[in-house]
Amino acid sequence: MLLVVDIGNTNVVLGIYDGPVLKAHWRLATDAKTTADEYGILFTNLLTSAGLVPVQTSGAIMSCVVPTLTATFETLIEQYFRQRPLIVTSESDTGLTIRYPNPKEIGSDRLVNAAAAYHKYRRDLIIVDFGTATTFCAVTKEAEYLGGVIAPGLGISAEALFARAAKLSKVELTRPKTVIGTDTGSSIQSGLLFGYAGLVDTLVRRIEQELGRSAYVIATGGLSNIIAKETVSIQTIEPLLTLEGLALLYRRATGGSPVSTWV
Repeated sequence: MLLVVDIGNTNVVLGIYDGPVLKAHWRLATDAKTTADEYGILFTNLLTSAGLVPVQTSGAIMSCVVPTLTATFETLIEQYFRQRPLIVTSESDTGLTIRYPNPKEIGSDRLVNAAAAYHKYRRDLIIVDFGTATTFCAVTKEAEYLGGVIAPGLGISAEALFARAAKLSKVELTRPKTVIGTDTGSSIQSGLLFGYAGLVDTLVRRIEQELGRSAYVIATGGLSNIIAKETVSIQTIEPLLTLEGLALLYRRATGGSPVSTWV
């Protein structure tokens, strides 16, 4: 079995692959103060509840955009899964040609998503990841990672609004009945949901203009199911794209078979 872990700024997503099959996956809150033992116990309990045994894993790979947590997750994987994890970096074999002047600036999650999407579709792509930030990655049919766009995420934008506007209270992120809100709550919902849908459509259109051709647009990330359906540009949703990408990069790095690296 292969353990795949994506450590983001807001969530930690982990999954267990048995060959090509994703047996189970979970989403947790990211907390830089949580220790390796605390995460380890949580991981162990989750796997046990799914009938899986942590020490039966034969490989592990992780991507992390929170530098202070990299060592934490390395430790927990070594102690609780008895594996030394592969860590995704800009030097990992993604199968893509990176056109960024400084590839080290690219978040590992963006590289993982781009690799997974290109491997699956092999065409001009725009990958939109709705996470703490909303990111757009442009990949050509020639397997070139061109770069992209980083916009504030929906969640942190909403939190900033509620924190700075004294008379605006938090609302549930659901689709209002109409664009024109008839109360404060529905007005906020309209601005957040339809406003971000408009942001996505505009940026996709501008990226395609620079590419000089249309591209296939993929959405992923925790909020993709909410926002994607309100856009006109997003063509498919891949909620598990990052986990698929991690499994792909592990196969590329190891020649296809999980090998125990525990000493």
